[in-house]
Amino acid sequence: MKSFCIKTNNNKIIEYLLKNISELNIEDVYYSSNKFKIYNNIIIHYLGKDSTLFYNKLSNIITNCIINFYEEKIINHILNYNYFYFDFYEKCQITKECVQLLDIKETSDFTYRKECILNNVFEYIMEHNSMILSGFVNFRLQNYIKCIDSAVDIAVNKFILEKEYKEFIELLKLYIKSKEPNISSIHLIYMNEDSILLDENKNILAISQDVFNAKYLSDISFSSNDYILNTLLDLIPKEINIHLIQEDDEFIKTLKLIFENRIHICNDCDICKTYRLINKEISSRT
Repeated sequence: MKSFCIKTNNNKIIEYLLKNISELNIEDVYYSSNKFKIYNNIIIHYLGKDSTLFYNKLSNIITNCIINFYEEKIINHILNYNYFYFDFYEKCQITKECVQLLDIKETSDFTYRKECILNNVFEYIMEHNSMILSGFVNFRLQNYIKCIDSAVDIAVNKFILEKEYKEFIELLKLYIKSKEPNISSIHLIYMNEDSILLDENKNILAISQDVFNAKYLSDISFSSNDYILNTLLDLIPKEINIHLIQEDDEFIKTLKLIFENRIHICNDCDICKTYRLINKEISSRT
């Protein structure tokens, strides 16, 4: 006979474990739940012969229990210890981002986390007769906690970048609203690195590359999109007609956020058709 005892005082965890143990598709499994002096003990007895199958099934239940009931607590502990300067709302946003990151099955850096817990649990229940669940999580899953710590760092960095991006958008919106337009309309022929600006009479406009007088400079590089944005911020047109020669991307989304209802997207006018043909011809030569 194989026996194992799980000790915990969390009623939701007790309910979860009892439900999943009751649904084990193995014969000769018997279990009980009893409250002792310190812990509520869930005791499982296995009278069958395939002990490896029993340990595998039980390990899976405990592993899923740890992820469901302890993962978010571990995230919050790391945030409170390493990132105490964030307020409650910010921590909630980072926690949500971290949980989503860990749940993405395609994220290779974190797909092993369940396997990491599972191996530790399996080895432990093979060698011991009982487990204090909270103690096991805190002291026996250091590799798992390191994985969570790494995910928290990524989530924090993403949160900070998104926060700075939103602040950047709001500052530029305020700047635009504080200035009078210098031109009625502009056509942006958007081809990513080879974009062109036209005035209302379809004449090509010079794109400002004056770094010292720029309203915005990228933290990464002085790409052509930075110069396009700075030119638009210099001219502050009443209307921006964007002709998408290529697909919509983050830069166009940024322009929409900054200039709001001044933006008009076009895909199929004469200008679009002309520059699409030009772009296709240039691409065929390279």
